[in-house]
Amino acid sequence: MDAAVALPVEISEWKAAPFDLGGETVFAIGDVHGCAAELRVLLDAIGRLAVEAGGKRRLIYLGDMINRGPDSVDVLEQWAKSEEAHGVDHVDRLMGNHEIMMLLTVIGGPHAHKAETMWLSKRMGGMTLLDQMRACTGESDARPDQALLQAALGDAVVHRLWAMRSHVRLGNTLFVHGGLDPHADPDEFLTRPWTIFTEARWAWINHGFLDWKQGFNGTLVVHGHTPPDKHRAISGMTDPHLFEGDRLGLDGGSARTGIVTAAEIRHGAYRILKAGNPFANPLSSGEE
Repeated sequence: MDAAVALPVEISEWKAAPFDLGGETVFAIGDVHGCAAELRVLLDAIGRLAVEAGGKRRLIYLGDMINRGPDSVDVLEQWAKSEEAHGVDHVDRLMGNHEIMMLLTVIGGPHAHKAETMWLSKRMGGMTLLDQMRACTGESDARPDQALLQAALGDAVVHRLWAMRSHVRLGNTLFVHGGLDPHADPDEFLTRPWTIFTEARWAWINHGFLDWKQGFNGTLVVHGHTPPDKHRAISGMTDPHLFEGDRLGLDGGSARTGIVTAAEIRHGAYRILKAGNPFANPLSSGEE
């Protein structure tokens, strides 16, 4: 039996929250970090739930698909699949800080050296993906550049990578990798290009966002980026996957915890989906 088939998907009860998505049902997936088997069973569950949902159904990936876990290449192949593969009407692929590090490395330029050093560090786990891409091409010492990306991942995945967005707004809800700075103009904040690296803070923020208690001027924020242990330390929340403070966090810790987390969100309610078997001793989050 395929090991992925045996992985469980836990689906919570519905919880009330003031989401207004213009009549759509949204399936939002948090950080995956190379956990291909967990993503596969999660997407299978979402496909079944999408049939039940009816109406217009949207799948949103919140970023950080890559690094750390055992098979980022497989994750990207699943991530790049069309709407029809998942039984939804639209797919949005948002950019996380891990994708930013990789893309800044391969394009070169003023941030390339710092991005590469950070991406390939043990904490960020990019070396795992680089080794996988080298194995795909049979070039054990290939440089991390656009040619390697193209050769290892193929046209469909590379096209999707360059087309990633910073955010999606639906009704009163913002979907973004990191979060919002309540002290910044949201339009200026969210349109900062990823090419400015860590200054594109929509992909990097946690302090100043998770500990903010006064809302975001009517905007509800669904995000990933900050794994459960770090989320708790910043927000003070016991359960980081509860809607609170106009935020809903969906980073389950993935390669550090064994759990990839998502949510099904409808008008006025949401429920949490958790795929995988939790590790007995989760790794410390370190950096996001």
